[in-house]
Amino acid sequence: MRTTLKVALPLVVSVAVVSLLFAAYQVRTERKNLRNDLSRRAELLAESLQESIEPQFEKNERAAERAMQRTVDRFTQREHMKGIAVYQADGSTLAMTSTLGLNFRSAPGTAIRAISLDKGESDSETIADTPMYFYSLPLHRDNRAQGALLLVYDTSYIDSRVLRTLRDSLLTALLETILITGLALVLVRWTFLDPLKRTVKWLQHLRSGDTTEQHALPEGELFDQMKVEVTHLARDLGAARAVAEEEARLRDTNATQWTAERLRVSLQSKLHNKPLFVVSNREPYIHMQGVKEIETIVPASGVVTAIEPVLLACDGTWIAHGSGTADKQMVDERDRLRVPPDHPSYTLRRVWLSPEEEKGYYLGFANEGLWPLCHIAHTRPTFRPEDWAYYQAANRKFADAVLQEMEGTESPILLAQDYHFALLPRMVKEARPDARIAIFWHIPWPNPEVFGICPWQRELVDGLLGADLIGFHTQTHCNNFLETVDRALEALTEWDRFAVNRQGHVTLVRPYPISVAFPDANAEQRTWKSSGEERAALCEELGIEASLLGIGVDRVDYTKGILERFRGVERFLEVHPEYQKRFSFVQIGAPSRTDIPRYQQFLEEVSAEANRINARFSDGKWKAILLLRKHHSHKEIARFYRAASVCLVTSLHDGMNLVAKEFIAAREDERGALILSTFAGAALELTDALLVNPYDVQQLASAIFRSLEMPEEEQAARMRHLRRNIREHNVFRWAASLLSDLTEIRIDAAERFETPTRPEEMRHAEAEHQ
Repeated sequence: MRTTLKVALPLVVSVAVVSLLFAAYQVRTERKNLRNDLSRRAELLAESLQESIEPQFEKNERAAERAMQRTVDRFTQREHMKGIAVYQADGSTLAMTSTLGLNFRSAPGTAIRAISLDKGESDSETIADTPMYFYSLPLHRDNRAQGALLLVYDTSYIDSRVLRTLRDSLLTALLETILITGLALVLVRWTFLDPLKRTVKWLQHLRSGDTTEQHALPEGELFDQMKVEVTHLARDLGAARAVAEEEARLRDTNATQWTAERLRVSLQSKLHNKPLFVVSNREPYIHMQGVKEIETIVPASGVVTAIEPVLLACDGTWIAHGSGTADKQMVDERDRLRVPPDHPSYTLRRVWLSPEEEKGYYLGFANEGLWPLCHIAHTRPTFRPEDWAYYQAANRKFADAVLQEMEGTESPILLAQDYHFALLPRMVKEARPDARIAIFWHIPWPNPEVFGICPWQRELVDGLLGADLIGFHTQTHCNNFLETVDRALEALTEWDRFAVNRQGHVTLVRPYPISVAFPDANAEQRTWKSSGEERAALCEELGIEASLLGIGVDRVDYTKGILERFRGVERFLEVHPEYQKRFSFVQIGAPSRTDIPRYQQFLEEVSAEANRINARFSDGKWKAILLLRKHHSHKEIARFYRAASVCLVTSLHDGMNLVAKEFIAAREDERGALILSTFAGAALELTDALLVNPYDVQQLASAIFRSLEMPEEEQAARMRHLRRNIREHNVFRWAASLLSDLTEIRIDAAERFETPTRPEEMRHAEAEHQ
C-alpha cells in the first residue's frame, strides 16, 4: 500500500494544485466580471440622467433644483444603488437622495475630478465599513463644466458573490482530488504495480543467471512492448553468458574477435580484480561553461579514442589534466568524478596546471620540442631551459597524483600515455617498486641521430626506462629506441629479446599497433542512411552541390599533410575536369594548439590554400574544397565517413593514424576507398588501401581518380579485407596484448625478470634490425 501511495502521490498533488489554481482563477474572473458589469450599468444610467438633469442645471433656479431632486429620487431604487447626488462646482449640494446621508453633503473627490477634467470619473471607497463604487459625470452651464452628477453603488454584494464562488470552487476541487486519487490508486495498483512486481521478480532471476524460469508477464497494450524487450533480454543474457564463457576459454588464442566483454573477462583474471590506472595529458571528457549551462565535450584525440574502450571494459582510474573552463565545478573534494556521463563506468581524476605550467610543459617542451623532433615534417624543434623545467615539474605533479590514487592498492598497474610523460615512469617506479608500469608512445620514435638533437635526451630515455614495458606502434620505432639507448646511456641492450637492462632493472620494448573499437553488427548503425542518402543530406546541410564526396579528418597540424592533400585534389580536378562540379572534398579540421605560433600560421596557410583552390575552380553552389574549421563529435564524423566515396589520410609522418581505421570501421556497406600515406604506421597493416607518397602530388591525383573509378566489386573486396583486419586487430586486442604482457612480468629485484616472448614476432624484429 505504501508503494501505491508513493506512486500515486505526485498525481494527487498535481490534481490538487491544478484544482486550486483553477479555483483561484474562477474567483478572480468572477470578481472582475461583476465589477465590469457594475461599471457598465453605472455609465449607462449616468449618461441617461445627465441628459435629463443638465437642462435644469443650466437654468440655475430654485424650481430647477426641485426638478433635479425629483429626478434623482425616481432612480434611487435601482438594484444595488446607494444614492445619487448633484453638486455645484464649489462642492455644494443641489440635489441628493436621502439614502446618502451626511457623508455626501459636500462633493467627494470623484465629483471634483469629473468637474476639473470635464469627463467621467470612477472610484471605489469604503465608507462606514461599506464598500462603495462612485461614478461621476460633469454637468455643463455656459459650455463649461460647472457641476457634477454622482452615482453611488453598494458593492458588498460583489464580495458575497465572490465568497460563494470560492466556496463552491474549493468544494469542487476537493471532490475532484478525492475522486481522481481513488481512481489513481486503483489504476496504479491493478495496471502497473502488480505486473511490475512480477517483471522485477523475473529480472532478479535473470540477473542471478536463471534464464529458464519464466514468470507470468503483464498483458495489454501498455506492456506488450516491454514484454517483447524483456523476453529478448532474457535470450540475450543467456547468449551473452555463453559467449563470455567461451571467450574466456579462448582469450589466449586468435580464434574469435576481441570484444569489450572478452577483454573484461581476460583482465579480470590477469589483474585479479585490481583497478587499472591510466595517465594522459588529454582527458576523455571536458566540461565547458556554455551560455546557459555546462556542456560536456568529447575531444578529438586518438589517445581518447583508443584508451576509453579499455577503461569501459575494466573499471579503473584515468588521471588527466583538467583543461575545461567548468572542470572544477564537476569534481568532488578529491578532484574526481565518474564518467561517461550517461553510464558512469570508471573514475576520472583531474590534475590542475597553472597557465605558466601548461605553456611551458605542454605547449613548449612537449609540442614545440618533442612533437616536431619525433615527426619528420621539416619543422624545427625548439628547446628552452625554462620549458624543460616546467616539463619536469608537470611530470612530478602527475606522478604525485598517480601515487595518491594508487594508495591502498597492492602491486598496482599503470598505463602511461605518450610523449608528455617521459619522466613519469621513473618517478612512479622509485616510489612504488611493486608497481607494474607500461608507457605507450603514440608518436614515432626517430633514429638516434635525430633524437640526439634534444639537449635532455639522456634524462628522457632514463625516465622511460623506469617503466617495465615500453610500447610503440611499429617494430621500426622499437629499433630506433633501442639504438638511441645504446648511444645515450650506459645500459645493456638485449637485442635477442628486445629489452634494456639498466642498473638491474629490465625494460621490455614491444610493438603494439593501436586500433579502434570495431562496431557491433547489431548496433544502431543498422538504422543509418545509405551512403547516397547521407551524402545528399550532408550536401543540403552544408549548402553545396556535389554527387561525390571525399573526406579528410584531422587536427590542423603540419604533420597531417593537409596542404599536400589539397594540392592533390587541385591536380586531380585539373587533370580530370569532368569531375569538376561533381566531386567536392570536405576537410574536417579541428583547430589544435592555437597558442603555438607555428600552429596559428599553419591554420592560416590551410585556410588560404583552400580559398585559393576554390577561387580557381568553384562555380555556384559547388566547391572544390569545403574546410570545416571546428571540432566535430564522433557521431557527426561518422556521417561523413559513410557518405564519402574516398577518405584521404596523407600524413607526412604518423605513429599510426586512427582516422584510417575509423573510416574502415564505419563502412559496413563495404563501399568507398581509402587513400593512405606510406608514412603512417597504419600503412603496414592496411595494405589493401591505395598507398601513396603525400609529397607526390601527381600520385595523389591519380589515386583519387582511381578510387572514384574503382568498380564496386574491387571496392567491396578491398574493404572486406580491410574490415577483417580491423575486426581482428581492434583496440581490445591491442589492450589485451599490451596489458597481458605487462601482467606477466614478474617484479622481483633479486632476480632477472621473466618476460613473455612471442617467437614469430621476435624473429621478424631481429631480421628487421639486421
